[in-house]
Amino acid sequence: MTYSELIAFSKPITVQGGKPEQLGKLCLDSRKVEQNDIFIAVRGTQTDGHKFVVQAAENGAAVIIVEEDISPSIEEAVLKVEDTRELLSPLAQRMAGNPAKKLTNIAITGTNGKTTVATLVWQILTELGESAALLGTISKRINDRVLESRLTTADPVELASDMKLAVDEGCSYLVMEVSSHALHQKRVAGIPFEVAAFTNLSLDHLDYHSSMSNYADAKKILFDSLPSTSWAIVNADDEYADYMVKDTKAKVINFSFEGKAQINAEILKTMPDQTVIDVEGVKFFTPLAGKFNAYNVVESLLIGTSLGYDGKLIADSIPACKGAEGRLEKVTLQSGTRNYPLVFVDYAHTPDALENVASTLSELKQENQKLLILFGCGGDRDRSKRPEMAKIAEKFGDEVIVTSDNPRTEDPAKIIEDIKTGFSSSFDYKSVVSRKEAIHTAISSGDRNTIILIAGKGHETYQEINGIRNHFDDREEAREALTQLNNRTKNGEAN
Repeated sequence: MTYSELIAFSKPITVQGGKPEQLGKLCLDSRKVEQNDIFIAVRGTQTDGHKFVVQAAENGAAVIIVEEDISPSIEEAVLKVEDTRELLSPLAQRMAGNPAKKLTNIAITGTNGKTTVATLVWQILTELGESAALLGTISKRINDRVLESRLTTADPVELASDMKLAVDEGCSYLVMEVSSHALHQKRVAGIPFEVAAFTNLSLDHLDYHSSMSNYADAKKILFDSLPSTSWAIVNADDEYADYMVKDTKAKVINFSFEGKAQINAEILKTMPDQTVIDVEGVKFFTPLAGKFNAYNVVESLLIGTSLGYDGKLIADSIPACKGAEGRLEKVTLQSGTRNYPLVFVDYAHTPDALENVASTLSELKQENQKLLILFGCGGDRDRSKRPEMAKIAEKFGDEVIVTSDNPRTEDPAKIIEDIKTGFSSSFDYKSVVSRKEAIHTAISSGDRNTIILIAGKGHETYQEINGIRNHFDDREEAREALTQLNNRTKNGEAN
């Protein structure tokens, strides 16, 4: 992009400073600015990029894009625009060669299920022989390549770079999770989505959105922006479904397990290792358990049909699609006979998500089995959900252990105190601040008739404490505790 093209694209209110001879990359972070780069100052939730204009100039920025007057003035080219955030995503795409326009883009939004639905759609496309990329919470996947992901939806510069990589690697499809934060902050503004899907909406992120109506409005942005050529797939059993699509121009497909939509589905059978589903006469099974996963699977199937694939062909591919890591993921040992608890790790960190997985395991347990639920709540996040999660754990768990999640800058003991206010006075629970100790305590106290749900962190391989991400993986800790218990059991039998 030349400077003249940048001017034409940005439509600045004012232009000052010298005319640069060449332009480098687009930067949001002044610390990453190099010679000839373009720095765009965006107001964020934590800080304001306008505070770092001078640093960007000192680091070699050739052009600085702002939405307010700069004081003191600088010699570099300065473009003042109406809204830097509004400009950011389209400009990032333009500078990357408009990769989004070269892909068939599929967006998944909602409180729970985004990661599983996005992963399933990517797996279905891969099973069908398509080249596809996946951008989401757990990781980024460009065909067989796996890249680290730190946000559900990346910033527009990173997103454009990922999309360019997908195009360069020959991908035809891109499946991505789109968070409410990303929609509110216009991170995906201007990206053409052929399909957008809504999973559900429940209590979460009120620390950011302040109310459920604001949260819903943020999600709705995705559907309001769809053209008439796109498809909107919505879970009609969620109370916010109609609201999401009431102003969309897209063609709408709604589905239901309660007999109230265009497409109706039914669970024929559910077990810990599979669920059998009927969608309008098409019967198939998925290795994912529980009603909430049945919603995820059916939505994934309908996304596939909206892309033009035959429903029966997609249904035939679903048994090979295992969903996302850390979503009701079973932790086992290699040994033959299981003489230890059945352990599941799940990312459930909202009341609705915890109720989904806890109720599923409660329904699946046999008469002689007990369900132990281990969970915590993240620090520096919405405190209102803490007692709510305690109520849910008490409702479905025969035993409950409260522990740390990602305390961030909060005192984990105080977070636990907030959680404990949700338990009834007669309920007997344990609290163990150390998550490692809590996991070992839960597993060492169980036997083959115990089902243990370790909730909250799922796929995460860290625990964030005071700004530092320390290595911690619930699955690793559970496997270590299971090994120790299994060895003790064998030794006991041998004696």
